[in-house]
Amino acid sequence: MIKAVIFDLDNTLIDFMYMKNQAVDAAINGMIESGLNISQVVAKEEIFKIYEKEGYEYQEVLNEFIVSINKEINYKILAAGIVSYRRAKEKSLMPYTHVTETLIELSKMGMKLGLITDAPSREAWTRLYSVGLHHIFDKVLTYDDTKAYKPSKIPFNKILEYFNIKAESAVMVGDWPERDLAGAKSVGMRAAFAKYGNLDAENLSGQVDVVLEDISEIVGYLKKVNSL
Repeated sequence: MIKAVIFDLDNTLIDFMYMKNQAVDAAINGMIESGLNISQVVAKEEIFKIYEKEGYEYQEVLNEFIVSINKEINYKILAAGIVSYRRAKEKSLMPYTHVTETLIELSKMGMKLGLITDAPSREAWTRLYSVGLHHIFDKVLTYDDTKAYKPSKIPFNKILEYFNIKAESAVMVGDWPERDLAGAKSVGMRAAFAKYGNLDAENLSGQVDVVLEDISEIVGYLKKVNSL
């Protein structure tokens, strides 16, 4: 019987890449308007190269980008980029359709709700508060809480220990097969693939317990498994 549902955060509960793209586009426009001599397309390619190298939580991305173009920092251009980025981020950060209703329904079913994210604590909690999900989870584990990135067994075992349940009594919902789902499977948890957050992934039907086209489908899966 499943007693707990553990979620990933980015691209599972919130559309992180949509937000990131909108914010980066706005930052580039702001920097170009402030005098940066570069095309939108080239600028975006260079910024995402930095993200790919340093990680999507890298806070110095605009500084590094400006120096790579101008050979030195220009604080007027940097300020324009930062302010434009933050404004667009606030407007575009939102949960996927049916997320809030689904979490409430799971809570009403008596499910323990957990969250495991590789994001640092400040960024994770800021995003949760921004979309109004900060009060729903019984336990939130960020990278700062475990010092281990998925698919390490550490965060998965830690949340199982907190809930005092066996691995087979929990299901992990995530969009990243190699991290979210592989990590869950490595400790014996069930795995639910959030396909809606990773449309480019290969067919995982035979590798996970359930494929979700919409987050709300987890409710039907749990009722079926628990014979409710």
